[in-house]
Amino acid sequence: MTGRDWRAWHDAYDQPESSLAQRLAVVRQRIGLALDEAPAGPLRAISMCAGQGRDLIPVLAAHPRGRDVAARLVELDPVNAQAAREAASAAGLTGVDVVTGDASIAGAYAGLVPADLVLACGVFGNITDADIRFTIECCRQLCTPGGVVIWTRGRRIPDKLPAVSAWFGERGFDLIWTSGPEVPYGVGVHRFAGAPQPFQPSRRMFTFVGSQALAGT
Repeated sequence: MTGRDWRAWHDAYDQPESSLAQRLAVVRQRIGLALDEAPAGPLRAISMCAGQGRDLIPVLAAHPRGRDVAARLVELDPVNAQAAREAASAAGLTGVDVVTGDASIAGAYAGLVPADLVLACGVFGNITDADIRFTIECCRQLCTPGGVVIWTRGRRIPDKLPAVSAWFGERGFDLIWTSGPEVPYGVGVHRFAGAPQPFQPSRRMFTFVGSQALAGT
């Protein structure tokens, strides 16, 4: 984990003009659409590097299918994790489990995978390309066939969003939607159409390097 203050980082979500706030709105919309299209019955969702849960928790609280979802949010920072825990409790979401732990270890999601919805938001901009590809490979263990992965990647130069989208395609994920190049943030949505892989809980999917370190600052 980098030395950035991840609690203060969340403050940008409260600034409507910020790219983070705009990205959040899009991610929430896409979560809602995924729930609209999900099969009837109980659903499972997992969120990597979940922060304060601002993407998933409000949608589950408002959506007609929200109470059908058993979710696990994994966040390393204990203060952010507690904020997510309190938000879920305030919304009456008894099916939401917030874990203070390492989101890079596949075993953090044991019991809730394969999931119908996998969130990898705020992850791919902070890890190496090799780790992005390996995390996508691991999503074949984490995502049920027909399940949806929603991910984000900033569109700063060099713009990696088209490559990340292609890497999902190579691993058996069909493209549903990506945001366009006219906005500074990137959001992608893919549906798993491949063959599921055996769950390997000991796998470390990535090392969280941080965007500043990756940029050489």
